[in-house]
Amino acid sequence: MNPKKASQTGIQIVLGLILVFFIISSAVVFTLNFRPLYYFDIDHLNISQTSGYAESEIRANYDVLIDYNSIFGPNTLEFPTLAMSESGRIHFEEVKVIFVAIQITLLITFILGLTAILWQRRKKDWRFLKYASILTIAIPLILGFLISLNWDQAFITFHHIFFNNDYWIFSADTDPVITILPDTFFLHCAIMILGLVIAGSVVCFIIYRWLKSRQKSRRN
Repeated sequence: MNPKKASQTGIQIVLGLILVFFIISSAVVFTLNFRPLYYFDIDHLNISQTSGYAESEIRANYDVLIDYNSIFGPNTLEFPTLAMSESGRIHFEEVKVIFVAIQITLLITFILGLTAILWQRRKKDWRFLKYASILTIAIPLILGFLISLNWDQAFITFHHIFFNNDYWIFSADTDPVITILPDTFFLHCAIMILGLVIAGSVVCFIIYRWLKSRQKSRRN
């Protein structure tokens, strides 16, 4: 491969990676804000019965938590009816930092991705869509396989990677919010995220094939 082609391929791979980060961050942000999933799980997982709280109270506290994790959310977390320990407060602050970083990533990659698409539209080089499709599909396949082997271990490993303390290990006595956030709900979130990422990969591939087909038909 000559240097010019290598450079062009490198640019396409970088653009593909930008699109990958956009798809993943979009999937996470959408899932975080898709409250109907949790509302469904309140009934599906019998959260009201297992926690001892009324559904209206559960929803109110959950909504406050989601609002807090928004990039435009309040700086302090105050549950309407649930107590919170100092370690619990610190953990939620750390979680907010992660979610805000993901939301910033979404905004940055959206701007970069849109700019790249307008740029590539003139060059008629759409390989970055193919690279994004391949890279994006590989991530959920690997993570999905690991999760299917042992969700509990995957959940624990995730926390060890992103948190350098054990504040995420809650006690229902000091942080009753844990009683309304069962592990299975987070599994459902993971499944939704992986599903959306796969959908993003498929969309990229379909658009790539359509654009290539259109280019080919115009040449003929």
